[in-house]
Amino acid sequence: MNEQHYLTPLFEPRSVAIIGATEREGSLGSVVVRNMLEAGFKGKLFAVNPKYEQVLGVPCYRSVEDIPHRLDLAIITTKADRVPAIVDACGRAGTKAVVIIPAGFSDAGPRGRMLEKNTYENARRHRIRLLGPSCLGVLRPELGLNASFAHGGASKGSIGLISQSGALCSAILDWAKPNNVGFSSVVSLGTSVDIDFGEVLEYMVSDSRTESIFLYVEGIKDARRFVSALRAAARVKPVLLIKVGRHPVGSHAAHMHSGAMVGEDAVFDAALRRAGVIRLYNLGQLFAAANALFSHFRPRGNHLAIITNGGGPGVMAADRAADLRIPLAKLSDATVTKLNEFLPVNWSHGNPIDIIGDADPERYRKTLEVVLADENVEGVLTMLCPQAMSSSTEVAQQIIEIERGADKPLFTCWMGEEQVREGRQLFEKAGIPTFRTPEPAVELFGHISAYYRNQKLLVQTPSSLSSDLNPPSVESARLVIETALSERRKNLNEMESKALLAAFRIPIAQTVVARSATEAMVLAEELGLPVAMKIDSPSITHKADTGGVRLNLNGLAAVRSAYQEILEDVKRKRPDAVINGVAIEPMIVKPYGRELMVGAFRDPIFGPVITFGEGGAHVEIQADRAVALPPLNNYLVQDLIKSTRIATLLGEYRNMPPINMESLEFVLLRISEMVCELPWIREIDINPLIVDEKGAVAVDARIIVDNIAPTADRYDHMAIHPYPSHLITKLSMPEGEITVRPIKPEDAELEIEFVRKLSPETKYLRFMNTMRELPPAMVARLTQIDYDREMAFVATMPDEKGDEVEIGVCRYAVNPDGETCEFAIVVAEDWQHRGLARRLMGVLIETARNRGLNAMTGIFLSNNDRMLKFVSSLGFVLTSDPEDNTIKHGVLPLQG
Repeated sequence: MNEQHYLTPLFEPRSVAIIGATEREGSLGSVVVRNMLEAGFKGKLFAVNPKYEQVLGVPCYRSVEDIPHRLDLAIITTKADRVPAIVDACGRAGTKAVVIIPAGFSDAGPRGRMLEKNTYENARRHRIRLLGPSCLGVLRPELGLNASFAHGGASKGSIGLISQSGALCSAILDWAKPNNVGFSSVVSLGTSVDIDFGEVLEYMVSDSRTESIFLYVEGIKDARRFVSALRAAARVKPVLLIKVGRHPVGSHAAHMHSGAMVGEDAVFDAALRRAGVIRLYNLGQLFAAANALFSHFRPRGNHLAIITNGGGPGVMAADRAADLRIPLAKLSDATVTKLNEFLPVNWSHGNPIDIIGDADPERYRKTLEVVLADENVEGVLTMLCPQAMSSSTEVAQQIIEIERGADKPLFTCWMGEEQVREGRQLFEKAGIPTFRTPEPAVELFGHISAYYRNQKLLVQTPSSLSSDLNPPSVESARLVIETALSERRKNLNEMESKALLAAFRIPIAQTVVARSATEAMVLAEELGLPVAMKIDSPSITHKADTGGVRLNLNGLAAVRSAYQEILEDVKRKRPDAVINGVAIEPMIVKPYGRELMVGAFRDPIFGPVITFGEGGAHVEIQADRAVALPPLNNYLVQDLIKSTRIATLLGEYRNMPPINMESLEFVLLRISEMVCELPWIREIDINPLIVDEKGAVAVDARIIVDNIAPTADRYDHMAIHPYPSHLITKLSMPEGEITVRPIKPEDAELEIEFVRKLSPETKYLRFMNTMRELPPAMVARLTQIDYDREMAFVATMPDEKGDEVEIGVCRYAVNPDGETCEFAIVVAEDWQHRGLARRLMGVLIETARNRGLNAMTGIFLSNNDRMLKFVSSLGFVLTSDPEDNTIKHGVLPLQG
């Protein structure tokens, strides 16, 4: 596989032209030329403007086609109406990437949208990649690339910044230089007619100069690609993100700005947590996090210790920690004993650790050393209020000395101004994050430590279906949905809804529908008294609000009366409602039951979302709801449950025994399976789901469905592709049975050991170098894939001990065109010449063909005769690379 990223011409251009270059002060063309010159661009620089022969000493040409050099990158600074023709000329000149800085496209009405459409079509025809329009541009400080109109440029560093807002880029760059924060790349996306977050993220993952990534997001267009790229990036680098439009007014403004849809904020938050990303909420937090990352501030967990010489500030920090659900570390008995030896008798004897107002530098030093040694402590906030005995400068010096040898993050809050200024300056010079008030200090610890917490969510790769002994009847559920849709109904009635739940083995309260008072009495007697009765109407969501519910009916006379009363009440309050009858079910009496709500809905951006929280009549008032993106497994389900307030009431409390947690987890897993396997589902509402010490039962259920595109792939409706367990196959070989399955994150050690045992020659032929060991970033990239734009299969066999051993691996990655893919394969030395490679390629080719890809491509060394012969036998057509005779290209048509 070719390791050079396809966006390299944009990020590492060797030749750049500025179209619309001019010496006119203040104009876009002038600012960009000056920025490129001041940045010290190391490649060839050209200007394009028919009015000049040179601009600020840069050779100038009438047209981009007149430049006697093939261009990697062109920067357009002219008015919008000239851009389509310029992009077309760039294409004829062989330019590979174009940055469009001016606005006046989709943000300027119908004419602007037509200009944008023409620009994109011209670029696509010539295979040019576009950044923008309406963007600040792109900066690569280490390469001397400042293809932007940013004032002042950027310092070299390791942070990659991607923003939909050029103005925000400018603000961050203006802040960064005096604060000694540097960047590997700064990318302003603008309205993203072509290149979007996903592709830039993918580039930064592979960029060795980028150690952490910051994003400013207004809205996204391709959820699958966005989440996939975020997950790939967060596996190997901290990713921090500010998302605006969290509330309806802001959301509308963001939509008007970027043209992208904006999903419900809680869903966006769930997607970020699942992607292992740190969510920030304002620029202050971003700047603090940038400083911390630039100082290589790396928390190990989220149990915080607070040391203070003032009780009040310590409580302020503890309160903010509680708001953010950051647990304060419980000091060990040994730590408390050691602190008792030298702290005043009236110290707080707990966390926050109030070492009293007369604390001197020595007391601070001893306390910090003891607290850092406590295994329960995973980070320390040291606070100081200026008091007579507490010399802020001397205490700061003690902390800086300790921090050099500490293996846990240390950060400070020096409250005040005049007396603590010097201490703060010492911290900044030493790279220790420092704050004026407690709250942002605690927020920083919460945000950065969230990276490590979210990593556990990130590596989960659930299947769409669990390997349960009692699998769901997906087919019977589909039949129920198809029947309703064929009758042009989208709201399933309660019996149909419960039939779907039953098909996925979720326990239900049996329901029948009566269409007369007499039928109601007969059915109630068959079910057994007492019963509950509810209106059955597709028009009514909240049955109790219309008088449509009667509970605990013990006699047949009461059933008859209830039938008439329900109909009368509903007709009076909702005369427009369509009424099918009255649903009757056994009265569920669970003295120790908790009423919960479990459901799902379809987010316009991220697809299916699973919801969980407190149920019953007050579900909307309590608003205790947590959300998660499917697919789920046990770990993710437990995380979802813990994210709600009701979770604390599910264990033993007062006279209530703990609920049967396994039964609740089972229901949530089954809901996940339903939305994975039934893309017709738009909404599920189980309220209440009653769970007690014996189990769970769905008392009331409502499901809404809709038609789907007949051409949709199996999991097109999901933002996170499930682990494709349906692609696991067994191959019979003379040596025994071989398992071929999609790779998983847990295969990291298998992959490392597999590559370690390859011969230098095989390593060179696969990776084009002879590395001894796979670097961690590459291990993550190879084993943690999204199963949509990339697929990898490992072939394994058990060894003498029964442990799984990898004997071969093949993979493809979908190319930027979305229609072709590039493949790679490597087989262990002992398994070469046995037909395993051919069998693996058969599985890979078939998977790519079923994915709808048109062709599989490969890049091979010209002297790799064995591989060239092998791919030719598979049907690949080989051609020589016109620019590099050591390389051959192969193409295998997959369709037709």
